[in-house]
Formats: sequence, C-alpha cells, structure tokens
Amino acid sequence: MLQNPTFYDVIILGAGAAGLMAAITASRRGRKVLILEKSNKVGKKILMSGGGRCNFTNEFVEAENFISENEHFCKSALNQFLPIDFIRLVETHGIEYEKRKKNQYFCIHSSREILDMLLNECKSNNVKIMCDINVTQVRRTDNPTKNFQINCDEILKDSSNFLKFECESLLIATGALSIPTLGGSAYGYDVATQYALEVTETKAGLVPFIFTDKYQTVFKNLAGISIYSKVECNNQIFYDNILFTHKGISGPAILQISNYWNHGDSIKLNLVPDIDLFDELNQAKNNGHKVLLKTFLREFLPKSFLREFENIWWGKYKKTPLDQINESILYTIANQIHNWTLNPSSTEGYRTAEVTVGGVKTSGISSKTMEVKDYPGLYFAGEVMDVTGHLGGFNFQWAWASGYCAGLNL
Repeated sequence: MLQNPTFYDVIILGAGAAGLMAAITASRRGRKVLILEKSNKVGKKILMSGGGRCNFTNEFVEAENFISENEHFCKSALNQFLPIDFIRLVETHGIEYEKRKKNQYFCIHSSREILDMLLNECKSNNVKIMCDINVTQVRRTDNPTKNFQINCDEILKDSSNFLKFECESLLIATGALSIPTLGGSAYGYDVATQYALEVTETKAGLVPFIFTDKYQTVFKNLAGISIYSKVECNNQIFYDNILFTHKGISGPAILQISNYWNHGDSIKLNLVPDIDLFDELNQAKNNGHKVLLKTFLREFLPKSFLREFENIWWGKYKKTPLDQINESILYTIANQIHNWTLNPSSTEGYRTAEVTVGGVKTSGISSKTMEVKDYPGLYFAGEVMDVTGHLGGFNFQWAWASGYCAGLNL
C-alpha cells in the first residue's frame, strides 16, 4: 500500500558543508527541515579535510580565489556570509582554532569539532537528518505549497524501505564527483539537467599529477621530498611547496595549478624562485670554488634531489670542480632549475581530487538566493555548482556562504 507523502517546508539533498549550513539557516527562520543523505554518515569530507584539522575558512576571500564561467557569480554570497561570520560561530561553540600560513584557519584539535558544531546547531533547531537514503525521483507537483515530491529508498541492513516526501522548497547540495568513497556523485547534475539547467564540462581539481615518462622512476625515488617552488600553467602562477610521490608530484602548489591544467598541457617549475641561481654559480666560479656542483647546490636544493638529477642535468660535469665549468654551461644548468618543463600524463582523477572543477551552470541560478530562476522553490548550493575555490579554505567558505544564502530563502 502506497504511503501518503510526509511534508516538510524544506528538503535538502546532501548532508555536507553546504547542506548543513543551509539547514541551520532555514531552521532558524522557523522552517521545518529534512536532510536526506545517501551515505551512511554525514559530513565525511569535513572530517577528512585539512589532514583531520579542517581548514574551515580563509581570512581573505575574494572572487579571484574562485574559478567559474561567471567570475562575478560568487560575489553576492561571499559578501552575505563572511569568513568572520563562520569564525564567530566556531568561537560560540568553544572550538580552539589557529591561523596558519596564507591566512588559512584550522581547528587545533580535530575536524570532528566542526561537524559536531553543525550537527548540534541542526539538533537545537529540530532539523531531521536521515542517512542511507537513495533518492530515486524528484518530481515537481502542481501544488504551490508542495512544489516537489521526492521518492526514495531507505537502505536497511537486509532490505530497503520505500519513502515519499513533499516540500515547498528543495535544495540540491549533493556535492560533485570528487572522492566517490566519501559520497561524491553526479546526482546533482542529473537533477539540474532534469530542470533544464546546463552542466559545464567537469574535471578533477586540487589533485596530484601522475607521470609515466622518463621521470617516473626518479619521482618514485624522491617520494616524500618537498621543495618550495614557483609553478606555472596557462598563465596561472602559484608559489608553495611541491611534493614528490610514488606516482608523480603533489603538494600545495601542484594541487593549486591542477585546477588550471588540461590534458596535454605542460607545467613549468622554478625550484629556487627567490634567487638568481646563475648569479650564485657564476660568483662561486669567479671566487675559485673547487666544490662539485651538487655540493654547492645543497644550499638551495635537497641532497637526495641533487643525487637523482646530477646525471640528468649535468652528468658530463658531475666530477668537474665548479670553477672549471664554462659559464655558458652554468647558465644552462641554472636555467634548467629555474624553468623545468614537465608534461604530466594525467592527474590522479576524482579518486583523490579535493574538488570538482565545473558543475551546474550559474546562468540559470540567482546569485543572491541560489534559487533556480525558472523553477521557484528549487535551489543549488556548494560544490555541485560551477564555482571552484583555490586550496586554503576557499571551498568551505563557498559552501558556508552559498548554503547560508539558500537557507535565508528556502
């Protein structure tokens, strides 16, 4: 026998950062809110973020920190809910935090505190959260007070239970494709397409590079070695550490540039961006330094890195004292270190990507309310949209801000 649908003012698909913030904001306005989460637990990405410390925001958040077809879209939401607004919420709950380099805010103890804070806010405002829910249909009705009907299966241990809900306002905060083991999926794109919203081309973002060329074995040997570098690709530049891995290169600078890299592109690395290495080498030569190149360069680069690359970059001169090496050769070696061009085979893909670049096109969505322009009552927030932040707390701030704006209007 078919059950009668259970009514809520607001139903939110997805119990991640944006969905929880939207639920808190809407419930504070007196709205009856239900969150449906397909995973067995809420907030999995929050828990794993920032190495378990949750880089929950950044002190300075600007539109320039985001990638979108419409570079202005994020401005309204970011102005409505500022980093200080989230920091005050964190302080209200007595969570200890710290500001690290590049103005990034982290929990001192555990990202669990951020999730618990959000869940406590939901609980105190009577938000109902259901996990292990597989939504099978989202259908628009002809009833203006019950705009949407949601059909779903509750996944039980040995069976499933069919459920039906109705709501006045529906928010899609399902996240995107990154890290499927934490709940990433394309479901939000399916709903968008159902309601005539376009979805841009998507790709894995904030993700390490894989190499299968001549450097593959070298990088594997250097796994764990980090070097502060300048990294360039497609007219974008980042200064931060790179980290060699068993598969290629990672580290903050690489994760940042991966948002701008497309298959087939090369990337350029400057491994000593703060000095003119040729000047240093030439000065040492003129001063009669008789040390080997790798010995001299230890002042600037890790010993293990030099051991791997002396054969590749100056093998012919590895036993020649520095003062006996021709100036033009020193220039060539310095230039190699300052302008090292690499051709990644691929990224590690969505499996390890922190974000998805691209998403639901913003042209059909209000930047002030997150409501779909042609379908009143339907909203989108968070990573599912075509708004992707840089590394450093920006994607969380977008989740908080877009969720907050949606919550004010749901």
